[in-house]
Formats: sequence, C-alpha cells, structure tokens
Amino acid sequence: MKKIFTFLILAVSLQTFTQEAGRSGELLKNEASTSEMQQRNNIGEISGERGSSKNNGQRNSGNNSNDYGRSNGSSGTRSTNNYRWNQNYGYSEVFLRIPEHGYFTVEVGDQVVSNASGKYRFFDLSSGKTPVSIYTNGYLIYRTQLRVANNSRMVLDFFTNKGLFLLDSYPVQGQMYGFNEWDDVWNNPYNSGWNQPTSPNFNNSGVMNNQLFQQFYNTMLKNAAFDKDKKEFILQQLRASNFTSNQIAMLLKPFSFDSNRLDVAKILYENCVDKNQYFVVGDAFDFEIGRRDLMKFISNQ
Repeated sequence: MKKIFTFLILAVSLQTFTQEAGRSGELLKNEASTSEMQQRNNIGEISGERGSSKNNGQRNSGNNSNDYGRSNGSSGTRSTNNYRWNQNYGYSEVFLRIPEHGYFTVEVGDQVVSNASGKYRFFDLSSGKTPVSIYTNGYLIYRTQLRVANNSRMVLDFFTNKGLFLLDSYPVQGQMYGFNEWDDVWNNPYNSGWNQPTSPNFNNSGVMNNQLFQQFYNTMLKNAAFDKDKKEFILQQLRASNFTSNQIAMLLKPFSFDSNRLDVAKILYENCVDKNQYFVVGDAFDFEIGRRDLMKFISNQ
C-alpha cells in the first residue's frame, strides 16, 4: 500500500512539472496601462453579460466554443455598395488558450472571440503587427502586440497571474493543421520542449531541439569572445545543422556590431527551415538600417 501511495505522489509531481503554468514559452509584455485596466470596456461588458446568462432569453455565449465578431467602425453602419472581391493581405492564424475557469473575451486585430471554453482560435488574419487584448468581467487585463508572419500559426497560453506566453509558431500551408487533438496544439510545447511541425511542406531536417540548441548557444558565449570567433563557431556547425528563425535571431544578439550580424544573417538564410518567418531575425539588430539591409537581401532571394 505504501509503494502504491508513493507511486501516485510521484506521478502527480511529474504531471505538475511537465505542465506548470508559465514554464514554457516566451513571456509577452503587458502594454495595458493602469488607467485602461480600471475602465470598463464595451467588449468586455457585453461578453460579461453573455457569460452570466443575463441575455433576456437570447443564446448564452458562455456555452459557445466560438463567438466571432468584427468591429463595425464609428458609424456602426454597413456599406451596401462597396464590395471587396479580392483581398490579399496574407493568411495567418492565432491560437490562444486560457486554461483557467472563467468567461474571457479575446480581441486579435479586428476579430473578437468570447467564451468560457478557454480556447480562442483566430483565422484569416493579416500578417504584420497585430494587437491582442484580453478582457474579463468587462475590464481590460492584458494587451500586447504580436508579429504575425504570413502563412503561420502562433500558439499562446495566457495566465492571469503570470501573463501571455508565446509557445511556438508554425508554418501553415493550405490550412493543414498537422495534429490529432486540439489540446495537443498547446500541450506539446510543454511536454517535448520543441514541437516539431508535421506539415509536409516544412523542412525540419537537422534542426536542434531546445535543449541541444541551448547547449550550443551557451558554448558559443563561453568560448567565443569576439564577433569573428562567434561567426566561425556558428559557421562550422552549418554542415550538420539547420536553424529556425528564432534560433538565428538568438545567435545574432550577442554580436557587438550590426555589420557582423548582417553578414552572418545572410549566410544562415540558406540554413533556415522557416524562411517565411525570417523577419524576426531583424529584432537582433541594434539599428534600423541593419534591419532594412537584411529585408532587402531577403527580397532579392
């Protein structure tokens, strides 16, 4: 009996470790001001009433998995003679989960989802900088911006006491999901450290997992003091490894000069497995001119 009890305690401990809130992903800064968070918002107020079933006999959105809406502009009227037959602003997706109990409203760009299921999925988003706002009980509790890449799916977890975490970003080709269960989209990054996308159009050959890449990165910092040494250390690995855009950005940040970052970024482009997200490498540069030169290089490939 004692052995069984000990085994159960160990199993619970392991489960807690593998799925600890905020353990996986990149924390995104909350940009909402204190004054904004103290004022009620129409979006949050409406969704709060729906969630509490004060809807005068109308459907209860709290039981809906997705309640989509779009902002109608200041006039609140729809145009009946201006049709948009062709729109090509890129295709992107954002999957956000709130594993806590409660009724939340999430706004991504001009799309709004309100429910109590904890899963908020946004499709047909335009690529580029996209604002994200999260409401509960009629109040804004979190706001930040995402850099959404074209033909990609960003996966995030939100915890009210910890913040919004970017778990990973995957290429989307032909809207192929590449998973069997919806929960796997959020749970896999916790369990595996690096969730290998299963899309057949995504070349992940030779990509280091998170643990191995961290060892590679730490070794570079320890043994390569100058930019030329860092460059040699990275280039000697190219025959054996490929990298993701986020890994390349991380490798470039310790460099001292943007000119050296640009040289290495151009070389590593051929070994990048998610070139559609290479714009994130620009975040490693100190000055805008370096980012522009990199984007110019990419556009000519």
